Amino acid sequence: MPATPQPYHRRRRRTRALLATAAGIATVGALAVALPASAGETTYKPGGHSKPSRYQDVQLLSFNDLHGNLEPPSGSSGRVTEIQADGTTKTIDAGGVEYLATHLREARKDNPYSITAAGGDMVGASPLISGLFHDEPTIDALNGLDLDVTSVGNHEFDEGAKELARLQKGGCHPTDGCYVKGEKFEGADFPYLAANVLDEKTKKPILKPYWVWKKNGVKIGFIGVTLEDTPGVVSAEGVKGLKFKDEVETINKYAKELEKQGVKSVVALIHEGGLPASGSYNYDCDAGGDGSGISGPIVDIAKNITPKVDALVTGHTHAAYACTIPDPSGKPRTVTSAASFGRLYTDTTLTYDRWTGDIARTAVSSANHMVTRTVAKAADMTALISKWNTLAAPIGNRAIGYISGDITSVGTESPMGDLIADAQLAYGKELDPETDLALMNPGGIRAGLTYAAKGTEGDGVVTYAEGFTVQPFSNTVNLQDFTGAQLISVLQEQVSGTNAASPKVLQVSSGLTYTLDLTKAGAARVIADSVKLNGAAIDPAATYRVATNSFLAGGGDGFTTLGQGTNDLVGADDLAALADYLTANSTATAPIAPPAANRITILQ
Repeated sequence: MPATPQPYHRRRRRTRALLATAAGIATVGALAVALPASAGETTYKPGGHSKPSRYQDVQLLSFNDLHGNLEPPSGSSGRVTEIQADGTTKTIDAGGVEYLATHLREARKDNPYSITAAGGDMVGASPLISGLFHDEPTIDALNGLDLDVTSVGNHEFDEGAKELARLQKGGCHPTDGCYVKGEKFEGADFPYLAANVLDEKTKKPILKPYWVWKKNGVKIGFIGVTLEDTPGVVSAEGVKGLKFKDEVETINKYAKELEKQGVKSVVALIHEGGLPASGSYNYDCDAGGDGSGISGPIVDIAKNITPKVDALVTGHTHAAYACTIPDPSGKPRTVTSAASFGRLYTDTTLTYDRWTGDIARTAVSSANHMVTRTVAKAADMTALISKWNTLAAPIGNRAIGYISGDITSVGTESPMGDLIADAQLAYGKELDPETDLALMNPGGIRAGLTYAAKGTEGDGVVTYAEGFTVQPFSNTVNLQDFTGAQLISVLQEQVSGTNAASPKVLQVSSGLTYTLDLTKAGAARVIADSVKLNGAAIDPAATYRVATNSFLAGGGDGFTTLGQGTNDLVGADDLAALADYLTANSTATAPIAPPAANRITILQ
């Protein structure tokens, strides 16, 4: 049913004990200027009566791109980089909802004016503990974290709009049913906002476009949008029947609507982001002036969103920043992102002016804080993780293969990417012996495989849970026919068109080789006459049988040519293809070695 724009009334709000912890480490402050009266103080009148002061500080805690990471993420996904006082950097282990809960509860302790918001991708591309159960465990965890509101992200559409509606409203999965006997999934206690996601038939948002937080006369509206290009990064089936509108146009529209309702303080939750010049979470991206140290889509978006919006909580790029970017009037405005996987949270102070009903923008300050693992674990989150791990264990602990060393997902061409492409080629040949090669999108590879045991399985053992973490999307392996000329076009689309500014280099199966010259521009970066299959130059007129996942086969990630293949054959799950390949090609005494990642020659 189309959403109606009215305040969301929280269901089943739980009261939770606050846990004493150490505070996080602050990053960048912005726009902090003294006000005429101390924010949050009470003004007393003769006769003993009192009224709230003009200014009220409201705490906004935010995070983004959790992706179902309930347990502490491993490897580089579970670390943050911090700039030290002497200019050096160090990495620190971070993340895990047991720790995130503790940090958030400590941050909001004794603060009645506190809101917790998120910037999308709370679910999707999740580890087995959540993904195996269609992310119900993550929704339960977010309820426990007392999340107030979130925008949708592109991954909220991985399983389609109907499944997103179920996560919001509750109810057991239509195919898998209820996972715990006698226990019905209750859905999210918080509203998902999808202002720019319209039903193609009704032309109305599929979920609420905005939500208003109210307390003692303070009113702050939240508008939630995802990136307009969501159909380009999600499978076609996931966005079927939906239309995604421009982020700026949508936010400006609903900011006006909120103002008509008397809500003049507005925060935009935008699942689109930027790229800071440094990977350190406490990098000062305003050091050279407002927003001078950040680039990417969010910069233009921020510069065009109406000044009626007072702060932007963003995401999608998995980067960390707390910047100010000028609004259309030239006034600095806070723009934040808390990296990903629950490793950081942002603490923003919004000073509300009761006389005007607006945020005193000069008093806004913001900083990112690490979710360190040196604090006490939140007992309720530990219990939640234990519950779902117990249910997942019979499947997740099954060994599917053996490796002799770490198979990383890092690099333009990665060892993990090569392994997946080889697995899909092998599976493709089982379906059709004429299959020539396989291509894998880098965004579909969510992690690598580590040699060190993560549980009791032993070093070098690859479990199903670890494989699921690598490939959690449940895509199918599809076969299509392409001409040699089309195949060259596919490789050129990696570095041209929508991918020109930020190349998406496909991972290739054994036998396919070519040179990528990054000193050139656009399609010229692919040296056409270097593309060879098993040592022979690609014949533009010949037909090649290509294995890809269903996301690429639908033209995802800007690979429009891959959506033009012929003689389609839809196979089984891509994770099953990887598991079968590992099982068939490795044993405890003869493990698979990490691929050399030398199929693409890169010049730069």
